[in-house]
Amino acid sequence: MIEHDFAFTLNRGEVPLREKLKYVSWSFIILLCLVAGVGVIMLASAAGGHMEPWASRHLTRFGFSLVMLLVVALVDVRIWMKYAYLFYAVSLVLLVAVEVRGTIGMGAQRWIDLGLFQIQPSEMVKVSLVMSLARYFHGASLEEVAYPPYLLLPLLLVLVPVGLVMKQPDLGTAVMLLMSSGVVFFLAGVRLWKFAVILLSGMSAVPIAWKFLHDYQKKRVLTFLNPEQDPLGAGYHIMQSKIALGSGGVFGKGFGRGTQSYLNFLPEKQTDFIFTMLAEERGLIGCLTVIGLYALLVAFGYVIAMRCRNQFGRLLGLGVVTSFFLYVFINTAMVMGLIPVVGVPLPLISYGGTSMLTVMFGFGLLLSVDIHRDIQIGRRGSYEG
Repeated sequence: MIEHDFAFTLNRGEVPLREKLKYVSWSFIILLCLVAGVGVIMLASAAGGHMEPWASRHLTRFGFSLVMLLVVALVDVRIWMKYAYLFYAVSLVLLVAVEVRGTIGMGAQRWIDLGLFQIQPSEMVKVSLVMSLARYFHGASLEEVAYPPYLLLPLLLVLVPVGLVMKQPDLGTAVMLLMSSGVVFFLAGVRLWKFAVILLSGMSAVPIAWKFLHDYQKKRVLTFLNPEQDPLGAGYHIMQSKIALGSGGVFGKGFGRGTQSYLNFLPEKQTDFIFTMLAEERGLIGCLTVIGLYALLVAFGYVIAMRCRNQFGRLLGLGVVTSFFLYVFINTAMVMGLIPVVGVPLPLISYGGTSMLTVMFGFGLLLSVDIHRDIQIGRRGSYEG
């Protein structure tokens, strides 16, 4: 009876914020804190056992992001639906701004310098794209989704940011945008044969696309196929990563005792290759523990999304969780040599401000979906019931 009254007042928008706090999934937030805690420990180890320069900033960013997550979670999910296209437009403008006044780092132009800090718009678009697609497909019937012209606008919503991200260049993020968007399309009712047509078309275009890849991207693909051909050059990163992964054994060498990371053989140990350092210091047990925490977050997220009663919430939640899963899968597969090396951090553990904010903002949206799961939303975002 109490839950029914809460759902009714939610639909009317009459629930005070302090009442909504009771319905926040604190178990989910505890899981986030545990994963971020692993990040603080590993970043301190990367700095030789010191909190500076990475671990303290990581902890501060997580604290700020946690407050932001709670604020986002308490906002009515219909508000997020209403402004979904606006968020997409802002992230798109920022992507264009990168081309005009972006900051170059590690050979790529991906950041905008705001003085006190830098932002990476390609990270922000991961969430805004899912929001806009969920908004577009909300309330769409299977007949509408089956009508090919109906899919032209969402395809354009996907291809424009993907093209801008590819131009930076950032192949890893572009692939994530395509895959997470594809999941939203599938959940909205797009038939599998249409995906098969797109996949076959894409495979047939590989020889043409190869010509447009940058030299370093071609080298990454060739190195993935045979890393031993250039062990001191293009294959150095992945070979050192594999050495570190294997040297940790079952229980690892202990905190701060990883030779590959301590002697600086391991590249980007505080960002993209932090999982390798974890494997060397904490071994197989440590890796499985972290993967288990990630699996719990993903499973928890899918349950939250699937029990939502409105389509916007379901699509938004599933899109956010899928994007997070891709973060984890691509990073861990990359450092193991299962896929080519791409610039994708390990969420909540790797050092990086924009990535942390994006992931936490997405999870804030997921918890907003959970709190407001019983809200019934009309096609225009209005209350039904």
